[in-house]
Amino acid sequence: MGNICRSPTAEGVFTHLVNQADLAGNIHIDSAGTHAYHVGNPPDPRATAAARQRNIDLTSQRARQVRADDFYEFDYILAMDRSNYADLSDLCPAGEEHRLHLFLEFAPQTGTEEVPDPYYGGDQGFEHVLNLVEQAAEGLLEDIREKHL
Repeated sequence: MGNICRSPTAEGVFTHLVNQADLAGNIHIDSAGTHAYHVGNPPDPRATAAARQRNIDLTSQRARQVRADDFYEFDYILAMDRSNYADLSDLCPAGEEHRLHLFLEFAPQTGTEEVPDPYYGGDQGFEHVLNLVEQAAEGLLEDIREKHL
């Protein structure tokens, strides 16, 4: 929603994974929120700390709000939950709906469709988000390899 917890975590995890796969020159990664609550702010300190424990750096990221142009710039627009999916669907230009996915579609083994928002919870919520995001990031990279590389 505000681009300070889940989305920057996903951007950091996926960037780390893409760099490890030596594909950074082939894949452009960015995160954005559906709301303008925190535009220009860094990720939540709890998200940054949890990611740092896994050698993932979020410190250079700043929150931004998603734009309709993102549907033309990116092959994948990923929502963390159904509420954000609905907001993104409303913003999606006609004919570009194929780009929009729930992020956990790429991790069916998790048994869940939504990445929960850890903002109002404790540190364990951020660890849980990282676990889900890591699995989805691996599935997303495999999907990209199959369809685009």
